[in-house]
Amino acid sequence: MKERIVQFGEGNFLRGFVDYFINELNEKANYDTSVAVIQPLPNGMTDQLIAQGGEYTTVLRGIENGKLVEEIKKNTCIRRCINPYERFCQFLALARGEELELVVSNTTEAGIAFDPSCSVLDEPPASFPGKVTRFLLERYRFFEGAPDKGLVFLPCELIDNNGLALRDCILQYIALWGLEDGFRHWVETACTFTCTLVDRIVTGYPRDDAAAWEARLGYVDKLIVTAEYFHLWVIAGMGEKKSLLPLDEYGYNVVFTDDIAPYKTRKVRILNGAHTMSVMAAHLLGIETVLDMMNDAVMVRYLEKGIYEEIIPTVTGLKKEELEQFAASVMERFRNPYLRHRLLDICLNSVAKYKERVLPSLLGYIEQFDRLPPLLTFSLAALIVFYKSGDARDSAQVSAFLLEHDTTEILANAELWGCDLTAVSGLADAVTRLVNRCRQEGVKQTLLSQLEA
Repeated sequence: MKERIVQFGEGNFLRGFVDYFINELNEKANYDTSVAVIQPLPNGMTDQLIAQGGEYTTVLRGIENGKLVEEIKKNTCIRRCINPYERFCQFLALARGEELELVVSNTTEAGIAFDPSCSVLDEPPASFPGKVTRFLLERYRFFEGAPDKGLVFLPCELIDNNGLALRDCILQYIALWGLEDGFRHWVETACTFTCTLVDRIVTGYPRDDAAAWEARLGYVDKLIVTAEYFHLWVIAGMGEKKSLLPLDEYGYNVVFTDDIAPYKTRKVRILNGAHTMSVMAAHLLGIETVLDMMNDAVMVRYLEKGIYEEIIPTVTGLKKEELEQFAASVMERFRNPYLRHRLLDICLNSVAKYKERVLPSLLGYIEQFDRLPPLLTFSLAALIVFYKSGDARDSAQVSAFLLEHDTTEILANAELWGCDLTAVSGLADAVTRLVNRCRQEGVKQTLLSQLEA
């Protein structure tokens, strides 16, 4: 196969997401493409991948259209693995590859960061953008700045405008290292830095039942990757070069767009927002996991009404049908019996999550309809009751503030919410009443009353 793709990162997500798609295209579209993996950190998994010839099993499980689905496939698209800390010359040789076109990465949210201690003489530079800069410099010089030898970057790190952030770090290294203007121009004009949004829960190696899987498969695989069946990949800024990755032509949930913002808003408000508006209330009801929550009729009604009647009306930029279709997929993902998501794990740092994921919908609803949304208002009260229960996992400062202050003082803290919520007409009184009712009548009875509001 042609070595068209360089992959910075060898972890579960890339192997269960990007490499899954490449393997699919090889099977279904005669894509004829192999992936060369670069280990971004001194300690990694390239030795394990090499030991298995780059091959491993992908197991996808979930619910689609109300039915359980399972897909088991051997992935064979990884043909080369390089640890640049041990084989820097191979790393540079890879940059000279005639057929290279795409670069994918997932080096965690902290990976795309500028580290001024990196030098062009390092073998390799410590930071991920430093490695990329050195890689591109080798390619630029070898091909003498040929415009058609630029690469398309598809970073999967979960930060806003990830491609632009990576490009900016590269330009900083070019300035820091005093590299030639021609190289800077080549990076800016010949290379394409897309911004992406990725969505799939990849649970990785099934440690608890690995032996059962090996017995079922009939072979030993130390790199099995398990993941949910659902997937979404939104790619902005690829333009005509989307033909290099023709996934949308084969029915995959891959969106090429000029503007990623509406898709991010949809994910944050509907998927993440649904989690945050529900899990604290569910925990207060004694529910342990997301799946258990989806087996509770009251919580399902709360989720559905909250999403469809209070969140979706505030999301702009996409058609209502698209939003409702995405919401339906979210509910199916929550019902996935193969994923065990403990509510307390999801509740980590809930104040910050609420501020980003739920509060914009709550405030947007008030602005649009000139009244309080009953269920999102309840979700804010449930957050306060949850923090006062002592079960919250947050910074000591945030946890202490919510424990020690009353509802009005909590809502007035602009550092927590980005604004003084007591300035929102009627909100503080409504949340205070709901907090008191949760304590006096119980969370379930209070929620039932809000469902009828």
